Amino acid sequence: MPAPESGHQTVLIIDDEKDVHYSFRRLLEKEPLDILCAESGDEGIRLARKSLPDLVVMDIRMGQQNGLDTLKELRQMNPRQVVIMMTAYGTSQTAIEAMKLGAYDYVLKPFDIPHLKELLFEALAAARAMKQIVAFPTKLNAEEIRQTIVGSSAAMQQVYKLIGQVASTNTTILITGESGTGKELVARAIYQNGSRVNKPFIAINCAAIPENLLESELFGHEKGAFTGALAQRIGKFEQCDGGTLFLDEIGDMPMTTQTKILRVLQEGEISRVGSNQSIKTDVRIIAATNKDLWQAVQNKEFREDLFYRLNVVRLNLPPLRERVTDIPVLVAYFINKFRLKHPTGPSQIADEALAALQRYPWPGNVRELENCIQRAMVLAAGNTITLANLPEEIARGYRSTPSGAPVSTAPVPVFSAAVPVEPETVAPPAAKATPDSSKNALAQAIDTLFEFARTNKQFKLLPAAERELIVRALAETSGNQVQAAKLLGITRATLRKRVDKFGIQKRMAID
Repeated sequence: MPAPESGHQTVLIIDDEKDVHYSFRRLLEKEPLDILCAESGDEGIRLARKSLPDLVVMDIRMGQQNGLDTLKELRQMNPRQVVIMMTAYGTSQTAIEAMKLGAYDYVLKPFDIPHLKELLFEALAAARAMKQIVAFPTKLNAEEIRQTIVGSSAAMQQVYKLIGQVASTNTTILITGESGTGKELVARAIYQNGSRVNKPFIAINCAAIPENLLESELFGHEKGAFTGALAQRIGKFEQCDGGTLFLDEIGDMPMTTQTKILRVLQEGEISRVGSNQSIKTDVRIIAATNKDLWQAVQNKEFREDLFYRLNVVRLNLPPLRERVTDIPVLVAYFINKFRLKHPTGPSQIADEALAALQRYPWPGNVRELENCIQRAMVLAAGNTITLANLPEEIARGYRSTPSGAPVSTAPVPVFSAAVPVEPETVAPPAAKATPDSSKNALAQAIDTLFEFARTNKQFKLLPAAERELIVRALAETSGNQVQAAKLLGITRATLRKRVDKFGIQKRMAID
């Protein structure tokens, strides 16, 4: 791990918890650094204006002025200011917004100390370098987007970061990943966060349109260009002028059409089928594929020059089997999504059913999980999805897998669907975790509840849900507040405040 170069640099810590200040002082006490601390965004702004810190490390959640607002002010004061955001609420929206507003990076609480220290030194090195280069461009008028991507695993955090970094550019993006991983959702998130958000977004599935019609669909045709062309047709490129065109499954595009796509990327021009006239067009292309395009190039099935044109920035989506900790959140999201249309459907899932979902390899990824939950909600006789409601291959795999601990059959509640929720916002997760991943799932549950409440003002059940999570954490740790705080992903001091706030009695925690 590289230490800072000789010469003192200044690090400003902005957080409303003094425990965090103390932790950073201890972490960096042997380094040649001047550490300043502020307990609010306003105080942090004043200190930054006076001391011109090399690095600011700041919490997203702070009293009157939140971290994102403070980040905007810091970047307005100094576009070269290096800022690392801290959050216990690792949702896609906070990650994307922080990166869009110019944050250098962000870290999740509780901290991975070796990773945090490495990131701090890397950021300090960047601060030194930025004093010698032109300031990076920054976008200060970011708009909130509707949450469409669900998950807070480390793999998804990397996806959110990259979305935030590339959204406001016009760079061509190639999204790769297995079928069902959510490539179109990511494409829409890039569009919604970009400068073309007020222009069209059109999605085309290149594998779903017959080869003889795809070229006409994309570029249009003139009257009489071919049999059945009874009138002039405007293609998607012309319809999408100024906007974003999402070419899904581009690996299945015919070679002849690939040639025309290459011309668009090189020249910014198209020609309708049956016409020699060139038409200028300004379209940002986001392409996606579940194929290995480089292997397709080797097999002479995909143009090498087009591959390099598309592969300017590649964003690879992890399969669901590599982000198992996101499954409880996704399950809760789908349950609440379907209850919007069918309010009498199940509102909770049994622990053993959730455990079975987490042990299944999900070859169809998130799409398969969504279909599985929809099927289970139809088959469930009562208010709870049970193991019997899951497809046989999932239930059978669970029964045949040795478990390290007995599985409780108590249902995992999901918040009441009586509260209105937009179909594409993130629903809070199950309040109780499975035995083999309880720490991650429970911490994610409380984090997602907090973030959900912030972005959905109509959600009024948060205090009760938060109290229930704390009671359960204390119960699972026999009232040990240090262990309970660790389980919840918060500090002991924060846990104490919430215990006092909700009037949680010790006897309740250990019953």
